[in-house]
Amino acid sequence: MRPLVRVAATLAALTVSAVGCGPKSPDYQSIWSTTPTTTSAAPTEKPVPFSQYLESNGVSGSPVAPDQVAELTISLPIPAGWQKVNRVNIPQTTELIAKADSFPNAMLIVFKLGGEFDAKELVKHGNDDARLAQNFKQLESSNADFHGFPSSMIEGSYNLGDQRLHTINRIVIAHGRGEDPDKYLIQLAVTSLADKAVEDAADIETIIRGFTVTAK
Repeated sequence: MRPLVRVAATLAALTVSAVGCGPKSPDYQSIWSTTPTTTSAAPTEKPVPFSQYLESNGVSGSPVAPDQVAELTISLPIPAGWQKVNRVNIPQTTELIAKADSFPNAMLIVFKLGGEFDAKELVKHGNDDARLAQNFKQLESSNADFHGFPSSMIEGSYNLGDQRLHTINRIVIAHGRGEDPDKYLIQLAVTSLADKAVEDAADIETIIRGFTVTAK
């Protein structure tokens, strides 16, 4: 099992960002701004890249296609007018859906994890990559469990080149049933243009409400 690749760097390179489940209704006007105010408490620790945290704690990972995880059922709904996207620069283990050529889109990636770690402690650092994005403005974040599994979620906006993007990101550490089951890192990232957030809200809500992770 090789070292875990930098999830957020991969997402940024593919012009996507973050996801979650059930955040409060966003203040869409505020996400167009780069003012660093936030509706949630700021983290007390300085954020570091999530991959750096994982590797420094001896956590490794191998990519797995979401539909090839034998121990889990991972469901990602596809809103009307969206479709699965296959591109040469996207690994076959990654699931990408989009409404148009670029935005809005949603990306689902899964890693089978190795090493000894505390999942609840690990997910506390799952939002750090988003906070390190250029001119990131946080709207909402949570470390509440997701379908019974340790999880972190963050919602906000950031700059990518000359575009302002609205992002929702969720990381889940999940496992199957039985004794000493394999553990998986699941990340869902949903991204839209900030000035189209209201227009895309219904589709994004369909995705984040319908995303599920359950043990078989």
